[in-house]
Amino acid sequence: MRTAVYAGSFDPPTNGHVWMIQRGLELFDRLIVAIGSNPSKSYTFSVEERLELLRASVPSCERLTISHFHNRYLVDYAKEMDARFILRGIRGPDDYEYERVMRHINADLAPHITTSFLMPPRDIAEVSSSMVKGLIGPVGWEDQVRRYVPAPVFEMLEARSH
Repeated sequence: MRTAVYAGSFDPPTNGHVWMIQRGLELFDRLIVAIGSNPSKSYTFSVEERLELLRASVPSCERLTISHFHNRYLVDYAKEMDARFILRGIRGPDDYEYERVMRHINADLAPHITTSFLMPPRDIAEVSSSMVKGLIGPVGWEDQVRRYVPAPVFEMLEARSH
């Protein structure tokens, strides 16, 4: 069985994340979407809220697991989950350079795990969680943000802004 881990902070989940999950399910027999928590980072949403938002944003599927890990290397989590693949998205040159380095470090730590890269389509390629959060506030933000995030995420962002 080809199992992959797709990890991120998902703070909040975006349409780009949903696209990656959908493609991951097409490519792999089992996909584990994992929220990685880094104790040195601060987050807008709690792990529980991000898990809830992910579950509400993608259709449930027996081949899809939504989980989290804390203060661990992604490759170690993948080994624990018996995943032979790590799925990563590349939006542009900065992502590529970071992911290229991480791919080699992960291969040093676990040579049997393959990192697979996907590039999202142009209309969502620039969407990131931090970009979405940066759009919130000015008059009319709702119309802009609504197009970049799944409906459950937009509803939570809207409720928090009032």
